Amino acid sequence: MIIVLAAITSAIFMGINIGGNNAAASMGAAYGAKARTKKEAVILIAIFSLLGAVLSGKDVIRTVGEGIIPDITITITAAIIATTAAALSLFIGNILKIPISSSQSAVGAIAGIGIFYGILDTQLLSHIVGWWITTPVLAFVLAYLCGKYIHPKLATWLSEHESEAQIKSIIAKLLTVSGCYVAYSAGANNAANAVGPLVATGLIDSTTGAVIGGLTLGIGAVLIGERILDTVGMEITELCTVRAVFIEAIAAIIVHGASHAGIPVALGQIIPAAIIGIGCANKGMTTMKNKTVRRIAFMWLTSPILAGLIAYTAIRLVS
Repeated sequence: MIIVLAAITSAIFMGINIGGNNAAASMGAAYGAKARTKKEAVILIAIFSLLGAVLSGKDVIRTVGEGIIPDITITITAAIIATTAAALSLFIGNILKIPISSSQSAVGAIAGIGIFYGILDTQLLSHIVGWWITTPVLAFVLAYLCGKYIHPKLATWLSEHESEAQIKSIIAKLLTVSGCYVAYSAGANNAANAVGPLVATGLIDSTTGAVIGGLTLGIGAVLIGERILDTVGMEITELCTVRAVFIEAIAAIIVHGASHAGIPVALGQIIPAAIIGIGCANKGMTTMKNKTVRRIAFMWLTSPILAGLIAYTAIRLVS
């Protein structure tokens, strides 16, 4: 009974840290553009992360829980170790106010256990890593193109055809839709990182896991999400409401597509990459020299390695 409670507690701890880090980052663009207050942002994240996890999260849960290493290898002890190792990596990111990838931390922790047992689906792992490399690059390129070529023309067209009040109303509605879509996509993709190992043990089924994951993501966004909102929204580049719509739409489409493919991708990379891309379009490549951008890049590289090392060391000690 104690070990079951420990397993559920580790999943809740992981879900809260995901909500505070990656899910909160999903509203960073709109918050930075001053289109939403912190309270509005975290409430929308909480609601739509839960919906995304329950309605669209099961494919990624299966990939994280059963695909990278065989589910027969995932004992309850291994699940606790994998989830806790990933959560600690995210917790460090939350303390430092840096958005990092819950997917990378979760997969890194599971890979650490797989390496210990000598059972690792390297082909699937390589496929997932390929997505990790491709998706932020794609987000950067699309955001840069939108910021460089579409945004100026759209801004000019709106100013010529609509009043200021109408423009604000249109943008506010677009931001609400795009922001909720991002939060939904975050729930669909990231809930797996909290509960995937538990589902693999048979302790809970994928539906129950999706509900637990979605709820804890929402709680985390409400409790500790404001720290990452400040970093993503205020410390990378200056954002206007139109640019925020582009960023949210690009990120949501990429993450939602990955969720349908059953691939855990890095929302904590995709959103900042899109913001950096649109910042470069607006202010040139000097955005890349931003101190916050360098800190984010460092954590992107180290977080999965850290989670993997913690998991490998822990499973070695208990074995």
